[in-house]
Amino acid sequence: MAGSGKMTDTEIKGGEVLELFAGRELEMPLGIVLQRRPGLTRWQEWIWEAVAVLPGAGPAEWKEMRREGDVVEYHAATLPLHLHRAEIEGYRVSLAMDPPSVFVILNEPGEDGRPGVHEITASAFDAQDYADADDQEVAPVPMPAGLIAFVQGFVDAHMKEERFRKRRRDKLRIDRKQDGIGDARVRQAADVYRAPGAFKPGKKDA
Repeated sequence: MAGSGKMTDTEIKGGEVLELFAGRELEMPLGIVLQRRPGLTRWQEWIWEAVAVLPGAGPAEWKEMRREGDVVEYHAATLPLHLHRAEIEGYRVSLAMDPPSVFVILNEPGEDGRPGVHEITASAFDAQDYADADDQEVAPVPMPAGLIAFVQGFVDAHMKEERFRKRRRDKLRIDRKQDGIGDARVRQAADVYRAPGAFKPGKKDA
């Protein structure tokens, strides 16, 4: 893994990540499971939904996994989940969701009626960018326990903790002067704070 930057299913056991996340980026293959069920209107024959991901899955192309009546689930494709330390904040948002989720990006159905699996991301910010583009469907899919550990491990390894810095008090500057206080033009320091009523006119003022 140190050379390829990839982690396979054999390197994740019991939901615990067994590798150090020292590199700037990391990949894990994820199988994308899509479910097809009958549409609710005559204008929509089928409804397609991303329902699961398979960490460490091998290559697949629309492999049927389960069928119950008209509802069918396919291992539609396997794509790399790419993690980069520049996207840490987006991963933190995804991990904080209930449940923690990754996002499958689907293209419009093709001539065969099947949607294209465009990308998968663990960044909630990337998912929002795709949603704003309004030409692709963004489907949140719950992370399995092993995938949560994988993403969380990467986040923990690259999260920069801000050090608490105690603010130092500025040193007293005795070379600065303020008008009146400490001003050479004031003969006595007491004159600065003398109340107007305490002033007594001299002979010239009388």
